[in-house]
Amino acid sequence: MRFLSSMTAKPAPARTALSRRGFLVLSGVAGAGLTLGLPALAAPAASAATGGVPAPFDAYLRVAPDGTVTVLSAHMDMGQGIYSGLAALVTEELGADPAQIRVEGAAGNTALYGNLAWGGAMQGTGGSTGMMSSFDRYRRAGATARAMLVEAAARAWAVPAAEITVERGILSHRSGKQGTFGAFAEAAAKLPVPADVPLKAPRDWTVIGSETFRRVDSAAKSTGRQTYTIDVTLPGMLTAVVAHPPRFGGTVRSFDATAAKAVKGVVDVVAISRGVAVIAEHTWAAIKGREALKVDWNLDTAESRGSAALMAEFKRLTTQPPTAVAAQRGDAGGAMAKAAKTVEASFEFPYLAHAALEPLDAVARMENGVLEVWGGHQMPDIYQATAASIAGVTPDKVTLHVMMTGGGFGRRATPDSDVIVEAVECAKAIGWRAPVKVLWTRADDMAGGRYRPMFLHTVKAGVDAAGKPVAWQHRITGQSILAGGPFEAMMKNGVDPTSVEGVADTPYAIPNMTVELTSVKAGVPVLWWRSVGHTHTAFAMEAMIDQLAAAAKADPVAYRRALLADHPRHRAVLDLAAEKAGWGQPLPQGRFRGVAVHESFGTVVAEVAEIAVDSRGGFRVERVVCAVDCGVAVNPDQIRAQMEGGIGFGLGAVLHSKITLTDGVVDQGNFDTYRVLRIGEMPRVEVHVVPSAAPPSGVGEPGVPPIGPAVANALAAAGRTVRVLPMDPAAQA
Repeated sequence: MRFLSSMTAKPAPARTALSRRGFLVLSGVAGAGLTLGLPALAAPAASAATGGVPAPFDAYLRVAPDGTVTVLSAHMDMGQGIYSGLAALVTEELGADPAQIRVEGAAGNTALYGNLAWGGAMQGTGGSTGMMSSFDRYRRAGATARAMLVEAAARAWAVPAAEITVERGILSHRSGKQGTFGAFAEAAAKLPVPADVPLKAPRDWTVIGSETFRRVDSAAKSTGRQTYTIDVTLPGMLTAVVAHPPRFGGTVRSFDATAAKAVKGVVDVVAISRGVAVIAEHTWAAIKGREALKVDWNLDTAESRGSAALMAEFKRLTTQPPTAVAAQRGDAGGAMAKAAKTVEASFEFPYLAHAALEPLDAVARMENGVLEVWGGHQMPDIYQATAASIAGVTPDKVTLHVMMTGGGFGRRATPDSDVIVEAVECAKAIGWRAPVKVLWTRADDMAGGRYRPMFLHTVKAGVDAAGKPVAWQHRITGQSILAGGPFEAMMKNGVDPTSVEGVADTPYAIPNMTVELTSVKAGVPVLWWRSVGHTHTAFAMEAMIDQLAAAAKADPVAYRRALLADHPRHRAVLDLAAEKAGWGQPLPQGRFRGVAVHESFGTVVAEVAEIAVDSRGGFRVERVVCAVDCGVAVNPDQIRAQMEGGIGFGLGAVLHSKITLTDGVVDQGNFDTYRVLRIGEMPRVEVHVVPSAAPPSGVGEPGVPPIGPAVANALAAAGRTVRVLPMDPAAQA
């Protein structure tokens, strides 16, 4: 997920100034004295009001008297491992023992936790920007904390600070004196803040780039002790499920709660902005109460078209002028007319659900004028403001508890704060007399919208006598994610960048190219989905490039290399993946390879898929070789895990997944009808990380885009062309 992809094209510039005030935060710890909190970086810009001194950041980490170091994460963790990544950065510079590191989600202060890759004006997790945003500031937090702890020890021992070493959470002097972080936390808090503390040189790193730093959540997750929002239990808490309209855009005309209230355990039935909520003592009673609820829905303005009708409309619109031109260079029309040969293709992509393991949920409680909200807060600034508005309090009276989340893939980044709104509205509707947990069932989640949009690509390419592309005309038709929402300002000249990314900015050397966009209005709610527009643009581009290579009777890898002469990073990952996959070496009968290379979120990934075709014409993906250049590899093992996960996630989507509608009603309700990859279908995956000294870029999403076209290109090598997704390998027979 991530979500605001167009904000991630370039890493934010590094900030080096440190706060001169408000740097240390002292707070009471029950029965154990004081903790020390330190920030990492100053705010992006100084103001006249502060005399030119940047406004301070605060509390990126705390050091407790027992030596425990708690890292306060600016990014929520939905399984991508950002908690562990930030912990590694702090551990490196602080000199901590990994065993003493803890991580908590932080929220409620944009000045502290704003995403620097988005300019710092908003806190959020998305676009694979976590490490990009926080690589410098969390290292600086650790380094500054270390310097102040060392200075406190030096004064206590009456020795030069330069003679003190720090290793695995212990400060030592050659005289034999030793002390823990906790022993000097209070004294360090009283010292002046040092400016411009140096960071370790890469040659001195022992944690960054190491395979030995374990994920901070692995023990809790592997033993079942990790707590998610679905596990939150508060005294007196009630559970609510919401009856939503059967078609998108529908509203409640009236409802009869008599039968629902008769269900044992049901406490109340209330109307909220997005439907009718049944509130009960426990989940089962709420679900049974909803089944008994009678609602008269007003569907007069609801979306009533099915998937086939929507796609037919997309196809009709491709014959009309586009709504916008996303990219134009050279004279594509003139060059096409002079081309030695033209190749045309269209590609159809369905709606896709996020289908995270943990369905949507949130908990709201009001006590003593303070509203608390538990959830997977992917965009906490928006959720805090929205919750405050509903509750009638100021945002500072809203406390967000950022929970670890059982998957998200962009679904928790909803500009309208959907499940947060439902939880707060339910608690308010019963007069705040009890905490309320809103829980979506799997069927609610599947039918709840916010899908990856359905898209149609129509492409025409012209090549010269040597088979080299000289003209490219590309029309993309689908719904805009940004239009009509709070991020519409990201659009320029009518172009939603999330619809065209990966095509409009293609690295391929195509001298004459036009990319047109037709943004369609439909009632189906859409949202960013893991790797956003790259999920479909990579497929169209890479499948088309393979078709051109075939038309030129050229090797697909060599053909790409020639078109990427000015992009050494792309060529390097392409070469590495091809080499490790044994590209060019003979395969057993019935086996075929396909390749794809794509850049998303600042990271370049190449993948080679090897498939086996059976005697009946079905196929299976047996092996995937991946090469990735994501800049500095903070934790290579975690990078491999994200590539493996992205490949499995993307493979399930292109082989099986689709959301369809019949007369506006969603057809899928659970994993029996919305297929994702089964464990037995997971191919053998090999990941090779390109060594790099460049600033780190994203890894949560970039493994997804290349897998679809790599498999499609392997199928093309086997003699089958796939242009409508999903592929459904069994249907190939």
